[in-house]
Amino acid sequence: MIILVLHSDINFNFAFQSTFNSNVIIELMKIKILFTVIISLVLAVKGNTQTLDKTRLDQFFDQLAEKNKAMGSLTIAKDGNVLYSRTIGYSRISGTEKKPITETSRFRIASIGKTYTAVMILQLVEEGKLKLTDTLSKFFPQIPNAGKITILQMLSHRSGIPNISRESDPQRNWKNGITKEENLALIARATPEFEPGTKQSYSNSGYFVLGLILEKVTRKSYAEALEERIISKTGLADTYNQAGFIDVNKNESLTYIYLNGDWQQVDETHPGIAYGGGQIMSTPNDMVRFIQALFDGKYVSEESLNLMKTITDGEGLGLVTFTFADKTFYGNTGGGDNYGSWLAYQPEDKLAVAYTTNAKVYPVADIVSGVIEIFYNRPFQIPTFEIVEVSPEVLDKYVGVYSSSEAPVKFMVTRNDAKLFIQAGKESPSEIEATASDKFQMLGGSVVFIFDAAKKQMIIRRSGGERIFTKEN
Repeated sequence: MIILVLHSDINFNFAFQSTFNSNVIIELMKIKILFTVIISLVLAVKGNTQTLDKTRLDQFFDQLAEKNKAMGSLTIAKDGNVLYSRTIGYSRISGTEKKPITETSRFRIASIGKTYTAVMILQLVEEGKLKLTDTLSKFFPQIPNAGKITILQMLSHRSGIPNISRESDPQRNWKNGITKEENLALIARATPEFEPGTKQSYSNSGYFVLGLILEKVTRKSYAEALEERIISKTGLADTYNQAGFIDVNKNESLTYIYLNGDWQQVDETHPGIAYGGGQIMSTPNDMVRFIQALFDGKYVSEESLNLMKTITDGEGLGLVTFTFADKTFYGNTGGGDNYGSWLAYQPEDKLAVAYTTNAKVYPVADIVSGVIEIFYNRPFQIPTFEIVEVSPEVLDKYVGVYSSSEAPVKFMVTRNDAKLFIQAGKESPSEIEATASDKFQMLGGSVVFIFDAAKKQMIIRRSGGERIFTKEN
């Protein structure tokens, strides 16, 4: 069994701190795999939506499955009607027994759960049971700056509440779980990142606290509130709060990594650390129904939805924006262990796309981007996943130490025969594969390294942004 430590500084943390996500982290693992989502690139050619090219979508997912680049489930819906669904891979692998993923296979959707939490908090505001200006001291005065932190600031990641996770407590065994009381106590002991309202920094812990506030105000558990306020309103049969470990008897999907020519199970993190920040189980079919219902006004008013859609420093209230096919989409993303999830909605076209994976290999952003490019009949080249051979003479041009004033860690690039290796800080070197003469990717991962020998630069690119490193020698 493989153990992945995500959002951890046990090995190495590298913060992008991009303008649209101020606290995004890349980790270089001791197992020599980086798991993240890369930045999606879109073409500038106009398209049309008259006919959905299902053959192209099938070809794309056939290729992902054949090359062991993904396992997961996709749903595309327009105006509430499902146009296309596709599943690939397995929800459970035990020896020779392999259980295929189906449309009802359930996945952890991680931080997409923040959208559900934000919806329920705004429902309470509309009901007069809560105000966006209410301070945290009304509920949990023991948290630092509680008298200054508002509900609105927590919803928009501007509270200054730091993430209480592996970064802040790396010695804790997060695999064994944590109670709400324990997590709250950790948050209460933590030093604030900044004065409330002065900056934006993504805070899982802030949404954890919002989940507790939801329970206090409604006098119901998070699971009960979710059922009453969202699930039952729109008949989301495969959506629920998942408070424990994966249960395959409930059609919940285990998570895997493709390593050494085979799928290997990844040890899971107990979801209790997330709570209101993202411990929901769902399916792409339910996810597109949820986002359509949200934009149809079935959960909150138009005024509340507009608040959710108002983006400041890359974050709305439980929503973010993406640009695909020259169009603006609203939604959210999630990840943890080796899960990945993406929910995107285009209001003018009433297009909803949901993708979940229990085995991130090929970048989730690239899969979603490709799906949307195909939907709009734009030029999209289905990847072949062929590895390019680069001569040692060319590789030698990239060898050296790279640094950036905006990053705390230097990268050392070395060559061994016809292979290139990258090392972060004191970590062990990891091989990177060439997809072009100047473009490389982490083995089994989704971080891209682009070299410019003339400028003596290396660009590290992923969905949270990109960072330019300059060669020192």
